Amino acid sequence: MPPYYVITQNARLRVANRRLQVELELEGVTQVLDSVPLGQVSEVVLFGNVGLTTPAIDALLGQESSVVFLTRRGEYRGRLSGPLTPHMPLRRAQYQRLDSPIFALQMARGLVSAKLSHQRALLMRHNRECNDPLIAEAIARLAGALQKVPAKTQLSSLRGLEGAATAAYFSGYRRFFGPEWNFTDRNRRPPADPVNVLLSLGYTLLGQVATAAVETVGLDPYGGFFHETVYNRPSLALDLLEEFRPVIDGLVLWCCRSGQLGVADFSPGPPERPVVLGDEGLRRFIQAFEQRMDGRFTHPIRGEKLNLRQCLIEQARQAASRILEDRPGWTGMGFH
Repeated sequence: MPPYYVITQNARLRVANRRLQVELELEGVTQVLDSVPLGQVSEVVLFGNVGLTTPAIDALLGQESSVVFLTRRGEYRGRLSGPLTPHMPLRRAQYQRLDSPIFALQMARGLVSAKLSHQRALLMRHNRECNDPLIAEAIARLAGALQKVPAKTQLSSLRGLEGAATAAYFSGYRRFFGPEWNFTDRNRRPPADPVNVLLSLGYTLLGQVATAAVETVGLDPYGGFFHETVYNRPSLALDLLEEFRPVIDGLVLWCCRSGQLGVADFSPGPPERPVVLGDEGLRRFIQAFEQRMDGRFTHPIRGEKLNLRQCLIEQARQAASRILEDRPGWTGMGFH
């Protein structure tokens, strides 16, 4: 089931008759904005100033439904979830593999190769209609980077290669957008243009799906192989996310070129938030995101068509198998 999103500011969630209600008080009168059966809620995602009653927290945790807290602009703040899954042998093996530089490097190589391959495929697919030589140059640079991945013997140099290749990718990707979007490069903290706002938001939403997938199979989301282990950063979930980032890139491209979202959906904001996506635009983007998550792809190991949430879980399960079997490497998704 998809998450239940709440973006209305100053709203409050409470439980009544086994239903999750979204309420808003206006001029002393409480209005019920929405109501869904509690059993149909797998996860709640709250944007900005949204309240949650203690009984609602208790009911959600009682049925193992997590709550994700984002800022109004979609930046991750925290997650409320139940007890850790009892997978101690798997987690013990995970921590042992993290202490093996060779295992970590081989896992990271596979993850980076999958990501760069999908980035190259996206540029190739969309450049067929515009035949832009600068995009073709970016495609060639990605191909060159892919050939260099197996030769990297240190994580630091692999990260450097991935960073340079991704910069080349965005130099081509930005060519698909008209000048009205003011999209010249990938930037964040804060995003300086509408396209970067959507990219950051999409990566955040997909990152929560990746974190849930890692936790589902019993792994520790904070112990990654490609991303450095940093306090309070779900490095393994970010590892898993890497090859799925072009899914978000494709979604953002579609939203901006199809008319699903327009420049008018964004407005200027304060220095810490210079570009603001309006609530109606946010609703449309979330709807498009969920439609994309329902898209089905043949998983390379299972050999079955699964939606993207299931694919992320299967990729997390692949990581768990490789950790338990001490078999580093990676089989990437075949989006292209």
